[in-house]
Amino acid sequence: MQTRFLGQQRLPVSAIGLGCMGMSEFYGASDDAESLRTLARALELGINFFDSADTYGHGHNESLLGRFLKEGGAARRQQVVIACKFGIVREPGKYERRIDNSPAYIRQACEASLQRLGIEQIDLYYCHRRNPEVPIEEMMGALAQLVAAGKVRQIGLSEVSAATLRQAGAVHPVAAVQSEYSLWTREAEREMLAICAELGTTFVAYSPLGRAFLSGAVHSGQLAEGDFRKHNPRFVGAAEKINAQLVAELGRFAAARGLSNAQVALAWLLGKQPHVVPIPGTRRIAYLEQNAGAAAVSLKPEEIAELDRMFAPERVAGARYAEAGMVGIE
Repeated sequence: MQTRFLGQQRLPVSAIGLGCMGMSEFYGASDDAESLRTLARALELGINFFDSADTYGHGHNESLLGRFLKEGGAARRQQVVIACKFGIVREPGKYERRIDNSPAYIRQACEASLQRLGIEQIDLYYCHRRNPEVPIEEMMGALAQLVAAGKVRQIGLSEVSAATLRQAGAVHPVAAVQSEYSLWTREAEREMLAICAELGTTFVAYSPLGRAFLSGAVHSGQLAEGDFRKHNPRFVGAAEKINAQLVAELGRFAAARGLSNAQVALAWLLGKQPHVVPIPGTRRIAYLEQNAGAAAVSLKPEEIAELDRMFAPERVAGARYAEAGMVGIE
């Protein structure tokens, strides 16, 4: 597995990480035993960058990672780079949320995450969503105190604007910005990627496979009850039909090269920028192994340009979230 580097400290991480959210919530029923096997296989493949949040399964996801770390002992903890997040507050069983960035909540949330993970320091601690009512200087000051106390190694921000990143960086270095970025979600290309490169901030791309739609293996009719994609605008009605045509084009491109759709989509991201780390999520070993194979794929500049044209933003139908999911996105 290739290595990339996290933030100004240049912490080595696998070029492809693992998004762990689906092991706990949002994508239908999950199986802890299967998830633990997938986490173990990820390490065997050289994937050491695991992404979680306190809101995923209302703490379940962090507890699952904590169990995985405990089972592997001190040696496993040294191998793994853990990223988790605070700021999204939801009631069990509901998708709607409120955003809390207050210093008191940050301290409380960090302590709770450390306890569930069973670790002494979080490698990368993100503000999951921004509440503009809390000044960025106040929020970053609270996070800087956690760094000084040794509870957090590096600070990250998720789904923020370029202006917020610059403001935050004036208080304390921001190691990573996490936002959605994929063939069909390319807002980061407008200015955020360039600013991250300028500041030495890693860009962590979540949902790099378009919530599995880009893989060509998922459509709305096969989604289980409780899968939030059933209500995602890109998976519904006319938008889904338009987007399926794009995925079919991607499938032909991939097949001509002996690759899967997912491998092409991830290789496209890795080839675009050296400071981008995609974190595709899966709880199944077969998909994990397929995704990991993308790190060995090198697309030519003309192939990247062809994919850019294929997925030009105006060709993609539907918003990337329903209204409730846009809360806190700048």
